[in-house]
Parts: sequence; structure tokens; C-alpha cells
Amino acid sequence: MTISTGDTIPSVDLATMSAEGPSGVSTDDIFKGKKVAIFGVPGAFTPTCSAKHLPGFVQHADAIKAKGIDTIACISVNDAFVMGAWGQDQNVGDKVMMLADGSAKFAEAAGLVLDLTDKGLGVRNQRFSMVVDDGVVQSINVDEGGFEKTSAEQMLSDLS
Repeated sequence: MTISTGDTIPSVDLATMSAEGPSGVSTDDIFKGKKVAIFGVPGAFTPTCSAKHLPGFVQHADAIKAKGIDTIACISVNDAFVMGAWGQDQNVGDKVMMLADGSAKFAEAAGLVLDLTDKGLGVRNQRFSMVVDDGVVQSINVDEGGFEKTSAEQMLSDLS
């Protein structure tokens, strides 16, 4: 069952890349006491994710945060090395927290799995965006094909 408005974010361990290497971080720490805009992509360095989805959140980060968001996070079923390299490639800086869900624990717990094994890509997460306030989902959008419903522009509109 897919996570929905009013649900609590699942408690799982994820990773980020720091100057010292991969660093563990729990969803409890990411979401507790904060208003977080999180979006998920099927994969780092993939065409739509790299050309449109992540760049939109980087471009509109200040406007999104001006609407009361404390943290913007991007999550993908990739390892911390890949997410770190993708963040550097996209000049993310400190605008977007790059979260690695290498074993798809978050995707599975949130019911957001996208199985692309028939295309040689394995298990990924669906393209989604959420606003989460103190661990509780306030809004969620899931795209099936495009990225418009989960774009930074749509999030800005939803936050108005």
C-alpha cells in the first residue's frame, strides 16, 4: 500500500555522502521537528531526473524554502557514492540533501517501489514528491510516466 496523506514516514536508515565518505542518517533524524519537501526519482544520472527533475528543485530551492520548508531532499535507490557524484554534477551544494536508499528500504516501506528488472534496472522508487511535517505526510504526488506532478514548480504551487 502506498503511503498517503496523514501517514507517518517509515523509520529506515539511509545514507548521504560527506567529505569523509558515506554517512548514515535515519528518516527519524531527517523529518523530526522539520517541514521537509522530499522527492524521489527512479535513478541518478537518468535523462529526465538529470535534465529536469533535480535541476528544478535546485533552481527553486530558495522559493520553496521561503514557503516554510526547512529541508529539500532527493531520494533514489542508488548508493551514497552515486548520489554524492550526481549532486556534485548537478551543482546541488547545500540546496538539496541527496539521500541514498541503496537497498530500497524506504521505497519498500513507503509502498513506492518501481520494478524495472525487465529493463535491466532492478528495483527503483517511483517518481514522487511529498511535503512532510514532523514526520507526517501533508501531501503526496506520484507520477506515472512524466514528472510534471512531482516537479518543483508543482510543489511551489501546492505550497501556496
